[in-house]
Amino acid sequence: MRRYGKHTDEDDIRTRPNRRGNRPRTNIRPKHEDAAEGVVLTVDRGRLTCLVEGRTIVAMKARELGRKAAVVGDRVALVGDLSGTKDTLARIVRIEKRTSVLRRTADDDDPYERVVVANADQLAIVTALADPEPRPRLIDRCLVAAYDGGLSPLLVMTKSDLAPPDELLELYGALDIPYVVTSREELENGDAADRVREHLDGKVTAFVGHSGVGKTTLVNALVSEELRRETGRVNAVTGRGRHTTTSALALPLTGAAGWVVDTPGVRSFGLAHIDPSRVIHAFPDLEPGTEGCPRACSHDEPDCALDEWVAEGHADPARLYSLRRLLATRERKEGD
Repeated sequence: MRRYGKHTDEDDIRTRPNRRGNRPRTNIRPKHEDAAEGVVLTVDRGRLTCLVEGRTIVAMKARELGRKAAVVGDRVALVGDLSGTKDTLARIVRIEKRTSVLRRTADDDDPYERVVVANADQLAIVTALADPEPRPRLIDRCLVAAYDGGLSPLLVMTKSDLAPPDELLELYGALDIPYVVTSREELENGDAADRVREHLDGKVTAFVGHSGVGKTTLVNALVSEELRRETGRVNAVTGRGRHTTTSALALPLTGAAGWVVDTPGVRSFGLAHIDPSRVIHAFPDLEPGTEGCPRACSHDEPDCALDEWVAEGHADPARLYSLRRLLATRERKEGD
């Protein structure tokens, strides 16, 4: 055994190395003040394609962001290799505050909230008038998510050559939602895209819809040919469309300023994350009438002050009916 005495010097003493490294730990994070600004265009298995100063680069999330995830539409700060050349990888070091968020859950019993798109101005809800049949409950749920997330809704009805839009328009007339009606022929010759484009100019618009309604076909008509995505057909037996869009993707409009975000086709739109008290903000003509409501009023109960507010002529009864239908959509299945 080696012994240390008074003649031992520092070189004779072995110190146990720090297994976690010799650098002192600190809670101070770099500010990255020189980071470049970018926008997330799509996310694929942990790799994020971003637009930075007119070029696309691939990046990954920096460790210091923890569990905070970036989604399509997020404005981010990036460092590292920003050249955009093949096999280069930048780092996202900051996610800026969002102005709007489109969120959904898999179903109403799923507590896990999924952010679909960030910072969009508008939600285009695409529905076919036939083949497949319209699903008003799904449209209602998309409207609730739009109002809750701070997006303005736009209703786009396709395949008007197969069925008229009158019944659906009557159902949503009291909501004063902008809408566009298109046919398959108009979609092929470009007339439909031109009318839809008028509502998209200067905005970031997320497109959502049930599989098979023609959502991706419409998006393809709005963007340049080299950016177009694969489309599918409706199954003749089940009446359902095939999922061809598997991830959200932001694409620049052609013929106008703005962006479209194509999202995967949905067969359900869960609202487990929605606070019903926020939906009333989308009804400015009804909101003042809630001042006399009891605490935690559902706006569909005997003591709700909105009934008296409407009876006194302050708002259209059809608007109150629409509000209550949207609020009740969390309690009903989409096929009801």
